[in-house]
Amino acid sequence: MKIGKAVVKCRYVIIALALLLLVPSVIGYMNTRVNYDMLIYLPEEIETMKGQKILEEDFGTGAICMLLAENMENKDVSALKKQIEQVPHVNNVLWYDSVMDISVPMKLLPEKLYETFVSGDATLMAITFDTTTSADETMDAVEAIRALCGANCYLQGTSAVVTDTKNLTEHEEPIYVALAVALALVVSMLAMDSWIIPFFFLLSIGAAILYNMGTNIFLGQISYVTKAVAAVLQLGVTMDYSIFLWHSYCENKTKYDGNNEAMANAIDATLQSVVGSSITTIAGFAALCFMSFTFGRDVGVVMMKGVAFGVVVCVTLLPSMILVFDHFIVKTLHKPLLPHFQKLPDFVAKHYRIILILFALIWIPAIYGYTRTDVYYNLDKSLPRDLPSLIASDKVDEDFNMNNTMMILMDAKLETKDVQNMIEEIKATEGVEQVIGIDAFAGAGIPREMLPSELTGKLTTDKYALMLLTSEYKPATDEINAQIDTLNAIIDRYDTSAMLIGDAACIKDLITISNHDFNVVNWVSIGMIFMIILFVFGSVSLPVLLVLVIEFAIFINMAIPYYTGTSLPFVASIIIGTVQLGSTVDYAILMTSRYRAERAAGKEKEEAVRIAHGTSIPSIMVSGLTFFAATFGVGVYSNIDIVSSLCTLMARGALISTVTVILVLPAVFMLCDGVIAYTSRGFAGAGTAGGKHHFRWKNRSERTA
Repeated sequence: MKIGKAVVKCRYVIIALALLLLVPSVIGYMNTRVNYDMLIYLPEEIETMKGQKILEEDFGTGAICMLLAENMENKDVSALKKQIEQVPHVNNVLWYDSVMDISVPMKLLPEKLYETFVSGDATLMAITFDTTTSADETMDAVEAIRALCGANCYLQGTSAVVTDTKNLTEHEEPIYVALAVALALVVSMLAMDSWIIPFFFLLSIGAAILYNMGTNIFLGQISYVTKAVAAVLQLGVTMDYSIFLWHSYCENKTKYDGNNEAMANAIDATLQSVVGSSITTIAGFAALCFMSFTFGRDVGVVMMKGVAFGVVVCVTLLPSMILVFDHFIVKTLHKPLLPHFQKLPDFVAKHYRIILILFALIWIPAIYGYTRTDVYYNLDKSLPRDLPSLIASDKVDEDFNMNNTMMILMDAKLETKDVQNMIEEIKATEGVEQVIGIDAFAGAGIPREMLPSELTGKLTTDKYALMLLTSEYKPATDEINAQIDTLNAIIDRYDTSAMLIGDAACIKDLITISNHDFNVVNWVSIGMIFMIILFVFGSVSLPVLLVLVIEFAIFINMAIPYYTGTSLPFVASIIIGTVQLGSTVDYAILMTSRYRAERAAGKEKEEAVRIAHGTSIPSIMVSGLTFFAATFGVGVYSNIDIVSSLCTLMARGALISTVTVILVLPAVFMLCDGVIAYTSRGFAGAGTAGGKHHFRWKNRSERTA
C-alpha cells in the first residue's frame, strides 16, 4: 500500500503539479509540427525517395504544381506568372513565355509543344517550389498563389492537396474531441452510479491526453492522422482504468472506515490490474513500430505514450480529485441504468454447443470477406471532392487529359541523340500525354542553343538532367503501375542510373511495402499478445484460445466492408487488426482471470464459467461501449476518409469484440475446460462436471511417476 498511501497523502500536491504540467504540455502541443503528406513515411532507401532528395538538393526543387487558367489573355497569364515567381519559395514557373517571346503566336509552335500549354480556352503552367511537398513554406506558398489567382484559375498538385488537408483537419479536429467527450459522457452516466464522476474521469483523461500530445514535440513531428485520432483513441482505451478505480474505491469504502484508507487500497488494487491490462494494449501499438512504412511508428509511439500517461493519471490525479470532491460526488449517486444481463450466463451455458457451431460456421464468410475487402492507396480518394485541389485536378484532367505528373532524373552527360530516342519511346508509351525537358523542346524543332538560360538552368545541372512527363492515368491504378514498369524499362536501356520519381511512382512502392507491412504487423501483434497471455496465465492453451476469439472479431470487422461494398484506405486495413487485438483482448483476459480463480477454488466447470461470465459482463460492456462511444461519433462525422474509416472500424470492432467475448468465450471454456486445466498453471483442484478427472498442474509429474 505504499504507493496508495503516498498518493492519498500528497493529493493536493498532485493536483497542483498536474495543473502546472498542463502549461508546458499545451506549449508543446501548440509547437509540435504536423505532417500532412503520408508519402513522407516511405523508407528513405527506395529509389523514388532517393530521387526526390536529389531533386531538392541539386535542382532546388522539392514540389511541383500545375496551374490551369481559363479564359485569360496571354498578357494576363504572363503577368500572373511574374507575380507567382515573386511568391516566397517558388523556384520556377514554366509556361509558354519561358520558351518563346509572348509576341510570337502560340499556334506557330509545333503541335505537340502547343498542346503542352494550350487546350481550348485553357492554358497550363508548371510551378516548382524550393521546399518539399508538405513543408510549411510550400503550403504558405500555395495559399499565396491562390490569393493571386481569380476564380478561373485552378491549382493542382500534391502540395495543393496537402494544404487543403491541413485546412480541413484543423477545422474538424476540435469537433472530433467534442463528439468523443459527449458520447463518452453519455455512456459513463448510464453505466456509472454517479452523475458527476464521469466528469472527473474525463478531466483526468483530458490531462493525460494533453501530456501525451505535448510530449510529441520531442518526436519532431507527427502525422495529421495521428493527431486526429490519438485523443479519441486514448480516451477509448484508457477510460476503463478510471472505471476500475471507482468501482474498487466504492467496494473498499464498505470495508474501511475512512475514505483515505479505502482509496489507498483501491489505488494499489487498480495499479496491479491496470498495469497488466495496459501491457497488452501497449503491445498492440508497439507492433505498429515494425512497419517499413514509418507512419506505423508515428501512431505506435504516440499511443504507447498515451496509454502509459493514462495509467499514471488514473492512479495519481484521478484518486486525488475523487478524495477532494468526494462529498459532491456522493450527493449525485444513483443506480446504474445499464441492464445487468443476469440471464445471459445461463443461456450461454445451456446453448454453448450451438454457439460454438455458429462460431465455426461464421468463420467461413468472415475469412472470405476479410481476404477480399477492397483497399485503395490513392490518398486523394480519402478527401471530399469539393476541395479546391481536387476540383483543380478534375479540371486539368478534363482539359488536358492529365491525371498526374512524374519526373525523370538522368545523367546530364547522356548523348542528345540517346535522350531524343528515349523521349520518342516515352511519348509512344500508352497513356503518356506530354514530355517536357530540354531535349523535348529541341526535338520539337527548337535548337538547344536558342532556349533561354532561365529554362536550361532549371532543367539541368552538372550531374543531372530533368524531364517532366504527364500521364492520363490516375495514381494507384493498374494502368499507371504498368505504365511505370514500361517507363522504367525504357529509361534503363539508355541510362541505368536514371530514376523515375513522383507521387505515382511513390504510391506504386507504397503498395508493395504496405502488403509486406500488413503481414508483419499482424503476426508481430499476435506473437506479442500470445507471449503476454502465456506469461500471465502460465498456459499453453489459453493464448491460442483467447487470440482466436479476438481474431474472430477482427475478421468479422474487416469482412463487413466487403459485403457492404466499402473500400478502405490502406492505412486503416493495416492498423485496425493490431489496435483491435491489443485494445480488446483485455476483455477476454478479464473473464479468463475470474474463470481461473473459480476453478482453482474448486468450483465445477459450469459453475465457474457462469460466475466468471456473470461478474465480467458489466465491466466488459462498459469498456466496449466506452471505446465505441469515443470513436463512433468521429467515424460518422469526419469528412477525411482515413480518419473516418479508422474510427468506424475501431468503434465497430469494440462492439464486435464485446459481443464475441460475452457470447463465445464462455462457450469455449465449457468445451475446452479439461484441456485448459491440464495445460495451465493456477487450476489446482479444477475438475470437469461431475467431479471426475481432476487435473493439477503441480502434480503432473507425480501422475507420470
